[in-house]
Order: sequence, then C-alpha cells, then structure tokens
Amino acid sequence: MLVGFLCALGAGLLWGLVFVTPLILAEYPGLVLSFGRYAGFGLIALVPAYLDRRRIATLTKADWIAAFKLSMVGNILYYAALATAIQLADAPLPTMLIGTLPVVISFCSNWAPGHPSEAIAWKRLLPSLLIIFIGIMLVNVSELAHLDGRRSPREYAAGCVIALGAVAAWTWYPIMNARHLKQHPHIRSSTWATAQGLTTLPLALLGFVAYGLYVHLSGSGYAFPLGPSPGLFIGLMLTLGLCASWMGTLLWNQASQRLPTSLAGQLIVFETLSALLYAFLWRGTVPALPVLAGIVLLCAGVILGVRIFRAA
Repeated sequence: MLVGFLCALGAGLLWGLVFVTPLILAEYPGLVLSFGRYAGFGLIALVPAYLDRRRIATLTKADWIAAFKLSMVGNILYYAALATAIQLADAPLPTMLIGTLPVVISFCSNWAPGHPSEAIAWKRLLPSLLIIFIGIMLVNVSELAHLDGRRSPREYAAGCVIALGAVAAWTWYPIMNARHLKQHPHIRSSTWATAQGLTTLPLALLGFVAYGLYVHLSGSGYAFPLGPSPGLFIGLMLTLGLCASWMGTLLWNQASQRLPTSLAGQLIVFETLSALLYAFLWRGTVPALPVLAGIVLLCAGVILGVRIFRAA
C-alpha cells in the first residue's frame, strides 16, 4: 500500500503539469495540444517498446484492443476536452469540475467494483469522500476569484459542458485500466504504459493531420503545424509526453495494481494539489487562507481514506 501511495503521489505531481500548459500555450487550440502531447507520448514510447520488445510481443489481441480504447478515451478525448475547456472558460472553472474526479471515481468504483473484495461499506467510505469534496470546493471557490472576466457567459457554459465530458472520460479510464491490470497481473506496469503510448501514436498523428486539413479548408489563421512558438511547443509536448504521459501512466499503473480502485481514485487529489502548486508558481502568488484550509482538508481526507482501506 505504501508503494502504491507513493506511485499515486508521483503520478499526481507529473499530471499537474498538464493544467499549466494550456496557459503557457494560450494561442494553441486544445485539440492541437492534445494531439501534440500524445504524439510526443507515442514517439517517446518507441524507445521503451524496443527495449521491452519481448514483453510487448506477449500482449494479446484483447490487450491491444483494451489499450486502444483506454488511449482514445483517457488520453486523446480527455486532454482535448480539458485543454479546450480551460481555454474557453479560463483555468479555475474547469479545474474545479475536474477537481471532483477523486470523489466521482471513488464513488463509481465502489458502486460497481471490478471484484467484490474491492468494495467497502459506504458508511466507512463516505466520511473521507465528504472531507475531500469540501476541500475541493474550498480550494476551487477561492480560485474562481482569478477568472479574468474576458469570456462571455456562452463561453463559460461551453467550457463547463466540455469539462464535464473530460470528467466522464477520466472516470471511465482509471476504473477500466485498473480492472484490466488486475485481471492480467502478468503485465508489467511499464509494458502497459508503453502499449498505451504505441496505440496513442497513430490516433494522435491522424488527429493532427485531420486538424491540418480543417485549418486549410476553413481558412483559419492558425499557423499549422507548429503554431506561433514552434520551439516552445515542441519542447513542452515532448516534456508532457515523457513526464505526464509515459512516466505518469507507469506510476499510475503501479498504483492501480497495488491499491483498491476506490482508494486510488481518492489519491487523484495529488493531481489537483500539484496543479495548484504550479499555478501559484506561474502567477508568483501565495495561496489565500481558504485555499490553505482546502489543502489541509484534502490531505486529511486522503489520510482518513488510507487508514480506512488499510484497516479493511
């Protein structure tokens, strides 16, 4: 459990990077950021795929189909929706909705567990979920003060709807990913991360080409393919591909194999906390008192959840 906890922490620290990238590359459409990130993921995965080629060769057709589905929903669709929502409605509002993922994933995985042994009594689970939810609300309600006010009500509404789509995609992903890993314990977490990178690559490249055709036919002013800041774009996409995608997926696979899915879902709060840390560093500001109180509650909820599952 300790190793699983630390792996979830590491994954959260790496995933937090994806929340500041749309702000750094504000002139890039969300779809371009998604396709660029996962093209980087796929290209980087070619190296461990070659080094791990013997284990990669043992994956069955069913494994590759599962990896393809997970890549489509949990990678391409999720990040395209997240980046688009952030650019439509600014970062705080979509981040607040995405921040509910620990509660939503934990609730859904306990409601329909992959194995009866993973279920836990609701009266034991709900206190930690309630504490985490209150912490999320405290953190994000305070963050709403940073809305720039330059968007129209229609843009805010569209951003919220798209962010809810991202929540649905990433609720499905960790539950189904954990089920596949636990049903196939012979698959190493690094091999499974590489397999998802390999299945992501053609999807990302096809999406990138399709977006280029759209830009050409629509007469959009976007400078396809590398945009207005090519060097920065390539550097950030490769960074996200290596750190947030391959390494983050590897660590999350380790956590998924070692922890009940309901507990692993709660530990996604580390992504929220990391995103906050990087946002405050980007702005050069100090967290307000309600944000600090929310952070304390998030940590308390996680500690309580770990104790409950360890006792169970």
